[in-house]
Amino acid sequence: MAPRHLRTVAYFSMEVGLDPAMPTYSGGLGVLAGDTLRAAADLAIPMVGVTLLHRKGYFRQHLDARGNQSEDPFEWYPEESLEPLRPRISLTIEGRSVQIRAWLYRVVGVSGHAVPVYFLDTQVPGNGSKDQALTDYLYGGDARYRLCQEAILGFGGVAMLQALGYRNVKAYHMNEGHSALLVLALLERERQNGDLENVNEADIEAVRQRCVFTTHTPVPAGHDQFSMDLVQDVLGKERAHFLATSQCCLVDTLNMTYLALFFSRYINGVSHRHEEISQTMFPNYPINSITNGVHALNWTSPPFRRLYDRHIPEWRHDNLYLRYAISIPLEEIIEAHAEAKRELVAEVERRNGVRLRPEVMTLGFARRATAYKRGDLLFSDLERLKSIAHQAGSLQIVFGGKAHPKDEGGQAVIRTIFEAARSLGDKVPVVYLEDFDMVLAKYIYAGVDLWLNTPQKPREASGTSGMKAALNGVPSLSVLDGWWIEGHVEGVTGWSIGDSWEGEVQPSAEIASLYDKLESVILPMYYKHTREYAEVMRSAIALNGSFFNAQRMMVQYLKNAYLATTEI
Repeated sequence: MAPRHLRTVAYFSMEVGLDPAMPTYSGGLGVLAGDTLRAAADLAIPMVGVTLLHRKGYFRQHLDARGNQSEDPFEWYPEESLEPLRPRISLTIEGRSVQIRAWLYRVVGVSGHAVPVYFLDTQVPGNGSKDQALTDYLYGGDARYRLCQEAILGFGGVAMLQALGYRNVKAYHMNEGHSALLVLALLERERQNGDLENVNEADIEAVRQRCVFTTHTPVPAGHDQFSMDLVQDVLGKERAHFLATSQCCLVDTLNMTYLALFFSRYINGVSHRHEEISQTMFPNYPINSITNGVHALNWTSPPFRRLYDRHIPEWRHDNLYLRYAISIPLEEIIEAHAEAKRELVAEVERRNGVRLRPEVMTLGFARRATAYKRGDLLFSDLERLKSIAHQAGSLQIVFGGKAHPKDEGGQAVIRTIFEAARSLGDKVPVVYLEDFDMVLAKYIYAGVDLWLNTPQKPREASGTSGMKAALNGVPSLSVLDGWWIEGHVEGVTGWSIGDSWEGEVQPSAEIASLYDKLESVILPMYYKHTREYAEVMRSAIALNGSFFNAQRMMVQYLKNAYLATTEI
């Protein structure tokens, strides 16, 4: 690794997806964090990652014949994937001294540069059983458990970096508000003696100049909030009093997003549209935008990796070279995709015993199952869908995605999809693959023919699933929200559901648009104009894959957020 004095950007995230064997992520936020760190390694950006260990992971999903979800802990063994580190730090939580240690994972980029990621762990001898379990579950437990975890991430993360020898961290990047308590840790260090009673504007500004905050959700309910009574119980009277008198509490409630907003010099949403929505939600703060990107090498399937290596070998080091995919012969695009599709078909049969037909147009939808993502929108009119498949061309659909154990609306969406699958039968085969993770995701993103995305506007902050599909030549059929407003060129990179990104639209109009485009445009092109469909596939790579990648995203963070703070 490079000398620690050069590790000047500390990236904090409650979840980080780096290895399928490590269930330290739940969905898009964690996968994005992993891709961010991979791209930092590719570009040799001096960065470190900080997260929690999550010994029992998110959960393993089981689905019965009717789509009822049940969950089991995802047991794993950190010592098989991570390196234990010697330092121990102590943190006062609920008046008790809690010991914290760290495990190391090295993310090595194409340049050979390594970015260290530190996983904080409270399963330490000397801690009571309650405290040893504080880093067990990702997004588990009640509000008290969550606030304790956020204290470990924020206060513990800053202290652990200090214990590991990082004396020159210039920028602290908060990936969502879960880590916002790090600003209090920095403020206490600024005061040296931890005295929060006499904090002045100069102290606050000194912390603010070192903090960057990325918000990911345009839904108010998605921002963590804790009662001040709970804050006092967990963090103590002095910290609770300071928070209560700052500009981050609303109606006697600590709002972690407002805490991060108040103490950050640079704030951004994750798409241009999300910037607009966030600015409306938080009018007193300057919101910028850096549209998300995905790690190109990580999400490109082996057939397309080989294809790009032959034609544009520079793509691994500089993803912008994917622009030149526009000159790859269509026959080679078609063959690479056919290979990826065969691999998906084989994986579906291995997991579910269902034999999909490689020659049939295959739609993919694999995202966290929650109501606003509307995974069941395609099944709004089953008779119409049967008619489309009969008249315009056969269809088959692959689904995946977990619902949070407490999200009854998301679990209901899964049951609706299973019910629709039974009604459609062989006329439109539908398969829902359980326990969706990064391994399964790579098969689906690369192997389907069309990526479907149907969020309720304007709730899609960015979305990244369609970006991963595009890297594999899979165009999108999507509602105009999040990143797709920027990536959509009608009939060139894919197709829109509806004609406008502005304002909310009646679901009936979106359903009509979805069915009409499948029936009149997409299926006829797929079956009758194969080369024309392949041109759309190729354009999705050249236009979307070359831009909506994590390398471009990290260059923007470096120039707009990190370097603007201090020299890195």
